[in-house]
Amino acid sequence: MSLSILAESAAGSKNLDFMIHGLYEYKLFGQKLYLTTTTVSLLIVVLLITVFAIFANRAIKAVDPYNAPSGFVNFLECGIEALEGMTETILGANKDRFLNYIGTIFIFIFVSNFSGLLGLRNPTADYGVTFLLGLFTFLIVNFQGIKNRKLKHFTSLFEPIPLLFPINVIGEIANPISISLRLFANVLSGVLIMGLWYGMMPIFLKVGVPSFLHLYTDVFSGALQTYVFCMLSMVYINDKLE
Repeated sequence: MSLSILAESAAGSKNLDFMIHGLYEYKLFGQKLYLTTTTVSLLIVVLLITVFAIFANRAIKAVDPYNAPSGFVNFLECGIEALEGMTETILGANKDRFLNYIGTIFIFIFVSNFSGLLGLRNPTADYGVTFLLGLFTFLIVNFQGIKNRKLKHFTSLFEPIPLLFPINVIGEIANPISISLRLFANVLSGVLIMGLWYGMMPIFLKVGVPSFLHLYTDVFSGALQTYVFCMLSMVYINDKLE
C-alpha cells in the first residue's frame, strides 16, 4: 500500500525529473534519432577532461628540473603514483601495458559520476554508456587472452570437463555485463534519489540538505564505483595474462 502511494505521489509531482530527454530530433539513413541529455553531458565531460589534459600537459612541460614543482604538478604526480600503485597491485609487472587504458577509464568514469554536482545528468546513469565501457574491457580481455594463450584461450572453455563449456561461455559473456550493470545501477540509484528529493520535498528542504546527499551519491559513491569498475577490469585482464 505504501509503495503504491509513493508511486502515485511521484507520478503526480510536476518537478520530478530523472529521465533521459531528447533535446533535438534528426534523421540518419531514414531512422529517427535524438540528441539527448546523455549526449550533452558526455560532450561536457569530454570537454572538461580535454581542458584538464591540456593544462596538465603545459604544467608538466613548464616544470623547471632545478626547482621544486608547483602545487598543481604535485597533485598530478600524486594522482599518477596512486594510479600506478592501484594497477601494480593487480597487474604486477604488466601494469605499464595497461596503465593508459585503466587511467583513461578511471578519469572518464570519475568525472562522469562527479558531473551531477554540475547540474548534469550523469552519463554513467545511462546503460548505453556503461555497456560500451564494459564492452571495451571485454574486447581487451579477449584480445589479451588470444595473444598470450593462443589456442588455449578457447580450449580452456572446455575445462575442467567439456560438459561445462556452456557455463564457461556464459561466464565470459557475463563479466562485461555485470561490471557495466553494477556501475549503471549504482549511479542511477543516486540520480533517482536526488530526483525524488528535488521533486517531492518542500522548498525549505531543497536548500542545504541536498548538498550532503550529493556528497554521497556523486562524490563518495561515484569514486567507489569508479574504483570497483577499474579493479574488476584489471582482474579480468590479469586472468588472461597467465
